[in-house]
Amino acid sequence: MTTPATPVIAATGLERRFGSVVALRSVAISVAAGEVVLLAGPNGAGKSTLLRTLAGLARPTRGTVEVQGISLRNRPEGRGAIGFLSHQSFLYDDLTARENLRFAATLHGLASVEARVMDSLNAAGLAPRADARAAVLSHGMRQRLAIARATIHDPAVLLLDEPFSGLDATSVVQLRDGLAAGVARGRAVVCVTHQPADLWQIATRVVLLERGAIVFDTPRQHTLEDFQAACAQSGGA
Repeated sequence: MTTPATPVIAATGLERRFGSVVALRSVAISVAAGEVVLLAGPNGAGKSTLLRTLAGLARPTRGTVEVQGISLRNRPEGRGAIGFLSHQSFLYDDLTARENLRFAATLHGLASVEARVMDSLNAAGLAPRADARAAVLSHGMRQRLAIARATIHDPAVLLLDEPFSGLDATSVVQLRDGLAAGVARGRAVVCVTHQPADLWQIATRVVLLERGAIVFDTPRQHTLEDFQAACAQSGGA
């Protein structure tokens, strides 16, 4: 008998209200080490709200979020196991790539800061531009730098909101390969993207959110077309 993997991050009975508007409705989701969950759904479905709530940046109206068994409501320090990329890069334009990562490493209280920074620059393919200001980097480079900032503390789970947006084909491949490398080491990933094909080959699960509720949760099919057909048959699209 196979023992179920212990979730790295788990939400139970998650509800998020903005006045009379219900953005999340009784959401329950768990993600284990090495899983890549593609979070899909139409605009306004609550995808970004769910990511922010999982990251501990938005307090749920009801329900709980646990990271490595730690409740974020009771112990906010559990957020240290999370890496988060939102629509905002959280980069400082006037700082260099190296300085942005150094600042992030210091905030996380990491040891051997300079070595960690250099490792992150190399992993992101940004070592040649280490001393360029973030403001002058291309969009693809900024995205890779933002991912490096979000992962410099080696988080157990990485939450990504539209990481492929605006990237050219080469940058998409570089970013996907970087994510795959982290997953191979056991990292869990939850990714919102309007371009599911960009993540499809490394995704392990697909979760469909509509009107704040999960309506479909399935292992990744062989092709994106297979998933869309199964989703349509279930009434989830």
